[in-house]
Amino acid sequence: MAIARLSGGPLDGQIIPLEPGVSDSLIVPYGEGQLIYRRAGSDANTGDHDGPTEARFVFDEATEDINPDPDGRDE
Repeated sequence: MAIARLSGGPLDGQIIPLEPGVSDSLIVPYGEGQLIYRRAGSDANTGDHDGPTEARFVFDEATEDINPDPDGRDE
């Protein structure tokens, strides 16, 4: 099994399972929209005995506002 380390955005620091076949981008549901993370760098721990393969993904964009006026008021 491989894991994805997320960097930046609202999921900064999260580690999630990486499905087989994920290449350059990772799309994660978030609220009403989705977050898009892009692969950064080479995979780590790719040997047989050094733990799960790790891929680093960096926040790129969100399809919806991440925090659109959480108090329900305009300033």
